[in-house]
Amino acid sequence: MEMKRVLVLTCSTRPGALGPIVERWLIDTLAARAAELGVELVPVALRDLGLPFLDEEEHPASGVYRHEHTKRWSATVEAADGFIAVTPEYNYGMPASFKNALDYLNREWAWKPIGFVSYGNTSAGTRSVQHAKQVVTTLRLVPLGATVALRIGDTVDNGRLRPDPGRDAVATGVLDELVRLSHALRPMRERAHGGSRPGPLPGSYLRALTPQDAPEVLVLQRCCWVDEAAANDTLAIPALEESLEQVRHWLTTWDAVGLWRDGRLLGMVRSQRVDDDWHVGRLGIVPDLRGLGVGRWLLRQAEAAAAADCRRIVLATGARSRHNLRLYQAEGYRTESVDGTTTVLAKAMPA
Repeated sequence: MEMKRVLVLTCSTRPGALGPIVERWLIDTLAARAAELGVELVPVALRDLGLPFLDEEEHPASGVYRHEHTKRWSATVEAADGFIAVTPEYNYGMPASFKNALDYLNREWAWKPIGFVSYGNTSAGTRSVQHAKQVVTTLRLVPLGATVALRIGDTVDNGRLRPDPGRDAVATGVLDELVRLSHALRPMRERAHGGSRPGPLPGSYLRALTPQDAPEVLVLQRCCWVDEAAANDTLAIPALEESLEQVRHWLTTWDAVGLWRDGRLLGMVRSQRVDDDWHVGRLGIVPDLRGLGVGRWLLRQAEAAAAADCRRIVLATGARSRHNLRLYQAEGYRTESVDGTTTVLAKAMPA
């Protein structure tokens, strides 16, 4: 899977606060597990952001930002897949700096998970977390069930956290849950942020594929083109031979779209212009959804993307891929050439 970017937010801005010490312990403790999960842990100290009390004229929901500090904060949060807030408790609540940082933005937070590591005296900071949860859920952030709560008197010794394997294990559980939830919420994030349109199956949606999607595309190719290899009695099929880097590269050069549902890539197709022709390829559907018209629907999406001044739509398939040939012929394609292993088909662009 692609690398997950998790911001570790140190929320206190008070000089000499315990937050940076807790943050350092957390990142050091989670480093090995983060590497296993493909997670980049990014420390962000709110005191370094230079955010005054909210000073934008437009409502954050508008996404219209005038100040550079807001634009920088928006880009930082937008690029994240999840958050862990390291927060103290101030007078039964979270720090004003944390509330202010949340209030600056809106859509950038939506459908991303957030975990908490709190610290304090009597309640170990848990009342700060309860306060924060009321706010983050309004922003459509999704708080984890797992938390870490540190009672300062039991945890801190001479400005350092005492070793505690049990506490380390709880922190690792927070990261594990955050990654699982981030993956589960991905379809919600994509649909909320636009750039997608409804697909032919209930709950499915179509969106452009990017190099970040290369792992899912690689898996889809491997499962879809095995049948092609069997039908044509050859393993010399590019879709089966490509590496992750090769897939990532062609995703930068082709117009590719994928059909998704619940975080699963169900099908894809790519297209690009070559001289006066519109070339279509890599039309693939997961085996369990074949026969439902999904491939035909994706083919038509690729055709509809062709430039109006293109002369033909061109595609290719294995010379013995009977199912594919029947589909393309039914859609108006005619054989242009056969070289023994590959059949090239084309049809004129509609007038």
